[in-house]
Amino acid sequence: MRIRLAGQNDVPDIVPLFNAYREFYGEKSDLDGANTCITENLALGRSTIFVCDVADSTVGFTQLYEAFCSVEMKPFYVLYDLFVAPESRQIGAGSALLSHAHAWAASQGAFQVVLETAHTNQKAQSVYENIGYRLDIEFRKYSFPITSG
Repeated sequence: MRIRLAGQNDVPDIVPLFNAYREFYGEKSDLDGANTCITENLALGRSTIFVCDVADSTVGFTQLYEAFCSVEMKPFYVLYDLFVAPESRQIGAGSALLSHAHAWAASQGAFQVVLETAHTNQKAQSVYENIGYRLDIEFRKYSFPITSG
């Protein structure tokens, strides 16, 4: 198993995984849109993506976005996407991607990595809690939908 920084050459391998990740969260399949999103994120430096390779096959990825905490006055990373192909789960790929992302974020001067997952995604919650993520019970998360028009 090898974790490495993704580049434009990895887009064809990341796209089906990213598409499957989006489908897991209830979105319709959109390979063209997934391709555009990943290509632009890498080209614009909008995100940092790490991939997990096993025997010359990309089996998982994680995508992080930089953010800044005004209270702490320090940068942090939002680990927005983590996905491992179902047939490659139970080999530690997800944990390896998380560990690599944490070490990389620390090397960038970040003070923390944050993530969200669905209330129903209990398998992921178990992984996160087992490696040291703490559930935030102090703050509520809100969002405001911006509509065009």
